Amino acid sequence: MADPVSRTSSRKLDHLRICVDKSIERGDTGFNDVRLVHNALPECDMDRIDTGSRFLGHHCKFPLFIAAMTGGHPETLEVNRRLARAAHVYGLGIGVGSQRAALEDPDLEETFSVARDEAPHAFIVANLGIVQLRDHGNEWADRAVSMIGADAIAIHVNFLQEAIQPEGDHDASGCLGALRALCEEFKYPIILKETGSGISAETAGAAFGAGVKAIDIGGWGGTSWAAIESIRAEESSSERDKRLISLGHEFTDWGIPTVVSLCDVVRTGGPVIATGGLRSGVDMVKSLVIGADLCGMALPLLQPALTSERALFDAIDTIEHQFRVAMFLTGSRTIADLKIKKAIITGKTREMVDSIMEEYNGY
Repeated sequence: MADPVSRTSSRKLDHLRICVDKSIERGDTGFNDVRLVHNALPECDMDRIDTGSRFLGHHCKFPLFIAAMTGGHPETLEVNRRLARAAHVYGLGIGVGSQRAALEDPDLEETFSVARDEAPHAFIVANLGIVQLRDHGNEWADRAVSMIGADAIAIHVNFLQEAIQPEGDHDASGCLGALRALCEEFKYPIILKETGSGISAETAGAAFGAGVKAIDIGGWGGTSWAAIESIRAEESSSERDKRLISLGHEFTDWGIPTVVSLCDVVRTGGPVIATGGLRSGVDMVKSLVIGADLCGMALPLLQPALTSERALFDAIDTIEHQFRVAMFLTGSRTIADLKIKKAIITGKTREMVDSIMEEYNGY
C-alpha cells in the first residue's frame, strides 16, 4: 500500500487528469440570469479603457485571477510554470493548488515555487486546507507562504469533497478556531476560499469576524468536486470506494450558485473574489458589477496551459477582449466606473437572491 505522502501526490495527478479528460462541470452559476445594461452612447474609447484594479494592496493590470489548480506532483511542474508566466506577462494574480503534498514531501516544493520563479512581481496566493491548518497549526501556513514567496494565503474549505472522497476528513470541528488563531498571529493577508459549493453571508461574516481579509466564494455551477470524486470512486478497484459513486452523484446538486453566493457575500462589505463557473470576460464584468473585486478562473485555462504557453496566452487574450468589449458597451472607462453600473437579475437566480434578502431583512 502506498504511504500517505505518495497517496496525496498521486491524488493531485488524478484530479488533474479527470478535469482534463472527463466532463466534470455541473449546475447553473446564474450568469445566464444576469443582464448588463447596454449603454448606446458609451462616450469612451474602447482601445483606451483601463482594466487595472487593486486587491489587498496589490495592483493587477487585469482583474483575472488564475485560480488554484495544481501542484504537488512532478508532472504538474510545467503547467504551473506556464500559468505563472501568464500571470507575469499579463499582470494577473495567481493562486497555487493545495500545498499539502509539498509540505509532506519537500521534494515536491519546486512544483509550487516555480510560480514565484516565473512571476517575480505577481500577486501570488499560497494555499492550505483548513483541516491541515487545524491539525498542523500556523507553522504549516508559514511554510506554505515561504515555499513560494507568497503575498497572501488562501485557507480552503472543501467539506463536500472531504465527505465523498475515500481519503476524506469528516471532522470539521475546531476549524474556525484554527482560522481565528492564524489571523491573530499571521503577518500576511488570509483569504477564506471555497472550492465549488459557495459561501453564504453568514459564513463570510464569521470569517471576517475571525480576521480574514477576503473571501473567495467558489460558487456552485462550475467544476464539481462531487463529480470528480465520484469518477475517482468508479475507477478504484476498492469495493469500499465504489460505494461512494452514488453519493457523489447525489451531491452534484449541492451548493450555492455562484451569482447567489456573490450577491449574498458582497453585502458583508469585505473584498471578494468571484470564482465558480466563470467562463468568459462577460461573466467577469457581470461579477464586478454585482460587487466582486477579482474574478477567478481555473478550468478554462487548464487545457490551454497543458497544451502550450501560446495556447494559454491566446485563451487569456480572448477573455481580455471579451471583458474590454463588455466594459465599452456599459460605458465604463475604468474598473471604478464599472463597479457603479447596474445588472438586471432575473429568473430562478432572482428568486433565490430575493429569498435570501427577505430572510436577511427579517420578513
